[in-house]
Amino acid sequence: MRYRTLGGLRVSAVGLGAMPLSIEGRPDEARALATVHAALDAGVTLLDTADSYHLPGDGPGHNERLVARALATYGGDTADVLVATKGGRGRPADGSWTVDGDPRRLKAAAEASLKRLGLEAIGLYQLHKPDPAVPFEDSVGALRDLLDAGTIRLAGVSNADSGQIRRARAILGDRLVSVQNRYSPAVRDSDPELRLCAGLGLAFMPWSPLGGISRSSLDGPSDGTAADGPRERFGAFHEVAREHGVSPQRVALAWLSALAPTVIPVPGASRPETARDSAGAADLVLGADDLARLDAAGRVRP
Repeated sequence: MRYRTLGGLRVSAVGLGAMPLSIEGRPDEARALATVHAALDAGVTLLDTADSYHLPGDGPGHNERLVARALATYGGDTADVLVATKGGRGRPADGSWTVDGDPRRLKAAAEASLKRLGLEAIGLYQLHKPDPAVPFEDSVGALRDLLDAGTIRLAGVSNADSGQIRRARAILGDRLVSVQNRYSPAVRDSDPELRLCAGLGLAFMPWSPLGGISRSSLDGPSDGTAADGPRERFGAFHEVAREHGVSPQRVALAWLSALAPTVIPVPGASRPETARDSAGAADLVLGADDLARLDAAGRVRP
């Protein structure tokens, strides 16, 4: 396992996104725990969760409690594992994703997450999404207060644009350590944020990092983007995978990691074998020609 730096901490170059273990289509608890354990066995030391990762209409925290049980039942050392969670979103019974950046509710959510995780302090707490109904500075101010109180050790923002990242940094200073935005072979509109994070030394944690890869050779992009010649758009990831004798998913994660030394992908998994395969991307070294082909793949042609 290779490692990267997040807020002065050494974490695995590939994390585990635990969301698929708690939402629709989730596995049973035995397989869910085995999936987290497989990631830990492979050297993963960054686990990403959120209080809103649960079935629609259920109470918050299913995924956080699951992560806590996985760590408690793991037979190895977990002292270096960083648990990153998020607050500020909800999942009502209709299956939608709501946003609530009210500072009082964010602080209460963080306290509840801390209890569910069973930690002395949350390693990394992230504002899940800016709330258009609440001044961004007020939401980030709640993170500052949580840091000052010792409830959380490090802070991050998610689904934020470049201006919001700069505003968060102005409030939090060096205690802002990460940004988690959607980024994948198929979705690259956070290029400015990725580059800004690289310049500021902030960890950039792509969520849904495999968009366009899983079904690209046969059925087109898996995230609903237009199938305008998927073989031409994403076939390079499959070609490079065949040449290296690995999965296209592993190639995609290695490509993401090569974009900047601050990039730490957090792919989801619901099976132990998937978690192990993703972790293996940390040790996959792609050549300059590979990276050039992959960078060109999926770019929208004028």
